[in-house]
Amino acid sequence: MQQNKLYVGNFPYSVTEDQLRALFSEYGQITDLAMIMDRETGRPKGFAFITFAAQQAAEKALEQNGRDLGGRPLKVNMAMERDASRGPRPGGGGGFGGGGAGRGPRY
Repeated sequence: MQQNKLYVGNFPYSVTEDQLRALFSEYGQITDLAMIMDRETGRPKGFAFITFAAQQAAEKALEQNGRDLGGRPLKVNMAMERDASRGPRPGGGGGFGGGGAGRGPRY
């Protein structure tokens, strides 16, 4: 299977989708650019997924790894396919078990 999708991370929250598109379009035609946003604030989370029309373009765009953008080194890697067998992530709790309603010890 061809892999044309890149993960691009560690960019400043101030970077726009247009800026990312301009930076990476010099390597080839971008068919999809998904900037990941925080659900609560609506602001960018500092990473995106970029899909190129051609695998060669995606491979060439890997050269941006480590490039400074707004004072931060970009992290550019081939995107990993999500493992469908993992299923949805459980929510809440943070692994601490919850409960107790914040009460201290009883004396």
